[in-house]
Amino acid sequence: MAVVIRLRRMGTKRRPFYRLVVADSRMPVGGRFIETIGQYNLLEKPAKISVNRERALYWLSQGAKVSPTVKQILKKSGAL
Repeated sequence: MAVVIRLRRMGTKRRPFYRLVVADSRMPVGGRFIETIGQYNLLEKPAKISVNRERALYWLSQGAKVSPTVKQILKKSGAL
């Protein structure tokens, strides 16, 4: 099973926020996930980023792949 850390879109029309989730790569983007490890709200100025660093590092140590956008978010939050 290939595990990936990616964004999941939440919110309403024109008011999106995103959750950083750990999911099986075979699942659809809005589908089932294993764990939520953070949130990203780009509508707030500055953008609000909250990441559970311990869980992010745990999943990275287990071999989870990271999407390019999540990689940038993790760098900004200091988890990478």
